Amino acid sequence: MSNIIKYKGYVGSIEYSSEDKLFFGKIELIDDLVIFEADSASELETNF
Repeated sequence: MSNIIKYKGYVGSIEYSSEDKLFFGKIELIDDLVIFEADSASELETNF
């Protein structure tokens, strides 16, 4: 399952790893690879 988060014109894809028990994602539609991860949904928003 993949979800989307938006902030200041950026779009991030979000997924959950049940094996690692964490959320992770990457910023989409840019030329660089920028990833983020967190233990909770609220922390994920902050890290994004």
